[in-house]
Amino acid sequence: MREIVLDTETTGFEPSEGHRVIEVAAIEIVNLMPTGRVYHTLIDPQRDVPPEASRVHGFTRVDLEGKPLFADVADAMLEFLGDSPIIAHNAPFDFKHLDAELLRSGRAALDPKRMVDSLMLARAKFPGAQNSLDALCRRFDIDLSQRTTHNALLDVKLLAEVYLELRGGRQPGLVLSTAPVAQKILVQEERRPRTERPILVSAEQLARFDAFLAKIKNPLWKQLEP
Repeated sequence: MREIVLDTETTGFEPSEGHRVIEVAAIEIVNLMPTGRVYHTLIDPQRDVPPEASRVHGFTRVDLEGKPLFADVADAMLEFLGDSPIIAHNAPFDFKHLDAELLRSGRAALDPKRMVDSLMLARAKFPGAQNSLDALCRRFDIDLSQRTTHNALLDVKLLAEVYLELRGGRQPGLVLSTAPVAQKILVQEERRPRTERPILVSAEQLARFDAFLAKIKNPLWKQLEP
């Protein structure tokens, strides 16, 4: 099963107020194991980056000037996403910003059925507890030492680890990842020529078995004889 873990950074909270996406990062997972395929891009939002947003993700307007526009990277992003489920922490936030950018560039919005909100998964598993990405990393003993800002590329790597833990840790992925190998071995075994090895019973063994049956009242074995 292919899934995509995704994170975005933006200039603010509401696309309806003119805020734009400035970074998209995504990691491919197959059978609950990262494949090593990563999508990442910075985007020129064509507007200022408020100081309060810069304090969160570390990007300023100067950092983003000259980067590609969303319309220029949309096709590559959509190709990477494919039709797989998309996991994000507080996924409605990421979806509404990406949808606004996609619609602005003349493309269809993402199918909401693809949305998997890891925040809701965490709340179901740890009701009443702190379930921010930082809190979950601490709970699962995931290294946070590099997280000085909330940039999407680092956050999506952390989220991928958190998501695997929420789904039961790495063991399910390790088991599932061996399935194709196991199937190949089974196919090879089916195709391997086999030599018949009939079980031969000596006259002495038959006599001993008859003597044993003689001690049993109405033995089933005798009833089955033609």
